[in-house]
Amino acid sequence: MEYKKPNFTKISDYIWEIGTDFKEGMRVPARIYASKPVLEQMDLMVYDQITNVATLPGIVNHALCMPDGHSGYGFPIGGVAAMDINDGGVISPGGIGFDINCGMRLLTTNLTYKDIEPKLKQVVNRLFERVPAGVGSTGFVKLDKNTFRTVVEEGADWCVNNGYGWSDDLEVTEFKGCFEGADSKKISQKAVDRGKDQIGTLGSGNHYLEIQHVKEENIIDKKLAKKWGIFPDQIVIMFHCGSRGFGHQVATDYLNLFLSVMESKYKIKILDRELACAPFDSPEGQNYFSAMKCAVNMSFANRQTIVHRIREVFSEVFGTEAEKLGMKQVYDVAHNRASLEKHKVNGETKELIVHRKGATAAYGPGREELMPRYRTDGQPIIIGGSMETGSYLLRGVESGAQTWFTTAHGSGRTMSRTKAKQLYKGEELQKDMEKRGIYVKSVSYSGLAEEAGGAYKDIDAVIDAAHNSGISSKVAKLIPIGNVKG
Repeated sequence: MEYKKPNFTKISDYIWEIGTDFKEGMRVPARIYASKPVLEQMDLMVYDQITNVATLPGIVNHALCMPDGHSGYGFPIGGVAAMDINDGGVISPGGIGFDINCGMRLLTTNLTYKDIEPKLKQVVNRLFERVPAGVGSTGFVKLDKNTFRTVVEEGADWCVNNGYGWSDDLEVTEFKGCFEGADSKKISQKAVDRGKDQIGTLGSGNHYLEIQHVKEENIIDKKLAKKWGIFPDQIVIMFHCGSRGFGHQVATDYLNLFLSVMESKYKIKILDRELACAPFDSPEGQNYFSAMKCAVNMSFANRQTIVHRIREVFSEVFGTEAEKLGMKQVYDVAHNRASLEKHKVNGETKELIVHRKGATAAYGPGREELMPRYRTDGQPIIIGGSMETGSYLLRGVESGAQTWFTTAHGSGRTMSRTKAKQLYKGEELQKDMEKRGIYVKSVSYSGLAEEAGGAYKDIDAVIDAAHNSGISSKVAKLIPIGNVKG
């Protein structure tokens, strides 16, 4: 299929608008947040998909795409849309994604580069052994089907109550690690079967566990970084994973259901069947929202269990308790979810269902979604780059209201996985990275090749766009030195 390049209206150097005259049925304009070079790196399918999003019932203000945007299923990855639940607003699995609550978690340590350098390979090798990665990997937490159903209702809270983590972890996790309203009666047995053995696993694709170095010159907001426990020459740990096969099955189940009722029952017609949806207040919409929350909670539990494993490994290698190593959690944030939020629309406060697909919530100071310790400064935002380049810690700002307090979630691919495997050889890439001071363990060389830095946008350019457009603010850049790849 050939896609048409739109005529953009330049709102600013970092905001570009596609008018409603671009495509029949658009209810609102589409806006893309990017510098001109980053905008031009996006594939034409992104423009087609984000303008399709603009046709959905109940959408408010704009269909939005973040600077890391690239084509996905239904919404582009980086796509954001808010629907008015009191004006026919819909909920769409294609606006949330298959890997529900694919997200990031960041831990501090009180270690410096000098402390970890002689033990880096030992730490990475042991993490590779203790945190299962790759397609079909299973975790060390063995659950029967009924207990798994409890876990997806309770999330990270279940983990902490069962010895996998600290109570303070919950205070720095979105929704305190449990999205209330999850009802396991709304999920299929097939979803349970796919997910029950996957708690504590990284998975594959772009999921990873990374040891990072905080160089002094890369701390941008020194005052806030210090307040959040970040200091020069520090070693931190960041990882990225989601709800595995469980979230995928939840999305698949409800996409099929929505396709069966969307036109026949609700008379909704859409331009792309990947945007299958149902009215948010319909029985089908409410059941999916509850099932989605189960997948969000499964992912919180997954990351909570991995945190427990990471602390065990560091404690073993360094011969001291994780508490004494300063292994505190900074934050845990989701990429793929929808949530009910109150926002100002034309001066009036409205309740909206905000879809974030491959995009990070970035709540500014004072927002009710924030726990007390971050309510003054704004939310910590964790944005992962490629394994060769670096990642970022940012914060939410007041001006983020323009995107429903949302920002980017990563670098954003510019190359398909197939093309990356043709251009890069995993074994050579691994050796080259080690020469550059990045020790990597991967389940497969082909998987490593897929994630080569050259397959992604420049993370600095993506972050500059997010920072300069006023949707989030830089705190620090984090440089990889060790990596476990799925």
